[in-house]
Amino acid sequence: MLISVQVKPGSKKAPLVELLEDGSYLVHVSQRAVDGQANEGLIGVLAKYFGVSKSKVTIKSGHTARIKRVLIDKEDHQ
Repeated sequence: MLISVQVKPGSKKAPLVELLEDGSYLVHVSQRAVDGQANEGLIGVLAKYFGVSKSKVTIKSGHTARIKRVLIDKEDHQ
């Protein structure tokens, strides 16, 4: 599943995931946007939200932007 995510780094509301009316997600993370820390926080929050391991969450585009395209692999490969 490919989703659009807007990230709010350094948020006091973190961790929080909100589904917006347009189908995208707003994710609050406590980590700052320094040295990829906010991206790591985003991956952790989305993994927990969707009930998958962190390895199943991949940022496909927008690594340095606040709006990102994220792939969530929810398929069971057993």
